[in-house]
Amino acid sequence: IIADFAGKEGKPQRQIGKDEIRERLLYPMVNEGAKILAEKMAQRASDIDTVWLNGYGWPAWTGGPMYWAEHEGLGKIVAGLDQYGLEVSPFLREKAGAGGGFKARFA
Repeated sequence: IIADFAGKEGKPQRQIGKDEIRERLLYPMVNEGAKILAEKMAQRASDIDTVWLNGYGWPAWTGGPMYWAEHEGLGKIVAGLDQYGLEVSPFLREKAGAGGGFKARFA
C-alpha cells in the first residue's frame, strides 16, 4: 500500500538505517527538552529525564534523553537537526556552540 501510494505521488523510496531512525526520533525530543529549559519550565535537564524515566517508561539504564544527549554530543544533535531541516532551539545551539552540556547553565 505504501509503495503504491509513493509511486502515485512520485516519491522515491530509499533504505532508512537504524541510526537515521534513532536520530529522527530522539534529536527532536532533545530539542524540545532544550526549549523547556530555555522557557524555565524545568530547572534542570535531569528534571526532564525524571519525567521520561518515571512517566513514560524511558529505559532507566540510559539515564534519560537529556543525559543521553550530553553523552551523544550536543553539537552532533544540532548538526543532525540541521541536516534533517528541523528548527533548532537557540538554547540548544548555544550550548552546543559552547561545547558544554545543559548543566553549565546552572553553574
